[in-house]
Amino acid sequence: MATVRPAAVAGLFYPGEPRALASEVEELLGGVEQLAPRLGYPKAIIVPHAGYIYSGPVAARAYDEIGPARGTVRRVVLLGPTHRVAVRGLALPGADFFETPLGRIPVDAAALESLRTVAGVVVSAQAHAMEHSLEVQLPFLQRALGTFSLVPLAIGMASAAEVAAVLEKLWGGPETLIVVSTDLSHYHPYEQARAIDGATIDKIERFSTEISHDEACGATPLAGLLQLARSKGLAVERLAACNSGDTAGSKDRVVGYSSFALYEPGARVAAEAAGPVLLRIAREAIACGLAKKAQTLPADPWLRLAGATFVTLTQDGRLRGCIGSLEAVRALGEDVAQNALGAAFRDPRFPPLGDPEWSSCRVEVSLLSAPKPIRFADEADLLAQVVPGEDGIILGCDGRRATFLPQVWESLPDRKRFLAELVRKSGLPSETRLGRCKVWRYRVAKFHER
Repeated sequence: MATVRPAAVAGLFYPGEPRALASEVEELLGGVEQLAPRLGYPKAIIVPHAGYIYSGPVAARAYDEIGPARGTVRRVVLLGPTHRVAVRGLALPGADFFETPLGRIPVDAAALESLRTVAGVVVSAQAHAMEHSLEVQLPFLQRALGTFSLVPLAIGMASAAEVAAVLEKLWGGPETLIVVSTDLSHYHPYEQARAIDGATIDKIERFSTEISHDEACGATPLAGLLQLARSKGLAVERLAACNSGDTAGSKDRVVGYSSFALYEPGARVAAEAAGPVLLRIAREAIACGLAKKAQTLPADPWLRLAGATFVTLTQDGRLRGCIGSLEAVRALGEDVAQNALGAAFRDPRFPPLGDPEWSSCRVEVSLLSAPKPIRFADEADLLAQVVPGEDGIILGCDGRRATFLPQVWESLPDRKRFLAELVRKSGLPSETRLGRCKVWRYRVAKFHER
């Protein structure tokens, strides 16, 4: 019979009701001010583990970074320190599933079997039973990745070398993400904590393993990751840092938080390098559509990552078709190819493209960032927040939704008129109040043929 490690801190560290939890995670991820389109995702992230009201925004910054991994990452190796039960070594839970209000996550039985003979690995259901350092990460992972299996390790009295050996065993390929859960210093006055945490952050950025438990409660799993990451040539990027005095606590005795992303060599692709490939895929898709033959997509690994794109066709400077995706739900290469076919043959505003006019068409591909909600008090506040020339806007109301790419600002430079035309495009009555609408923004990396 399957054994389940039930949620222990739901309702304490994060909401215990499924809808409230989903809403809070969405709100935290939506609040991440990272709008640049990305190609690639980290091999490992370092995240804090306090209640969401305290460290949620810092953790969300890292989980936003792994958005492109959805559909590729199928296994998460999750390490965090024990807070309640002392244990010698790296403790597995002895459970088949971990449960949160958002559902059950299967534990990777094959991975656990591979660790049976590794020094320092033990099984301790007690160490996991009430441990929050791992549990608070799970709702973020469920939202960011969807379906995945879990290798949960509660780290007690162990060495960095033992942690590094286990991580080496589980390193895997693009299907595996490593998550290390740690807070920084505890219960110092605000300014003193900032100084201590600043020094710790500097050590992390230098891959130093000389980090004490007074500097980071998850010092051991952190040091093990840094030791192995340095040997493998990973690059580390600080994403966010603050303490509880900046979020929801007093400044008398604070806890420090930070998040980092660690990238393998070549894991990130620059937009400048991606542009020609995406344009070629779009053009070849249309040519194959006209010739009624199948297209073979390039084998570049980054094209298999989830991505959202728009493909626009123009002819003599006039729009000839535009179809796209607002959310990354399929592989980037496939998304470009399908949207190119849509722009050429399925845009309801135009007849299907024919061979005679194809040679005079110009192709443009826009790579979208993940849309982020704009929170506004009224229409004036919304107009003040929108950035002409940079923001793509999605507007939704009463079950209708429409978008304008940032390129539309060239013909509609006035904010108020831009939004009014978007209301009209969505099929809503012209008198619809913007205050009733939900609005999201995104940015694009735009590639076009010369």
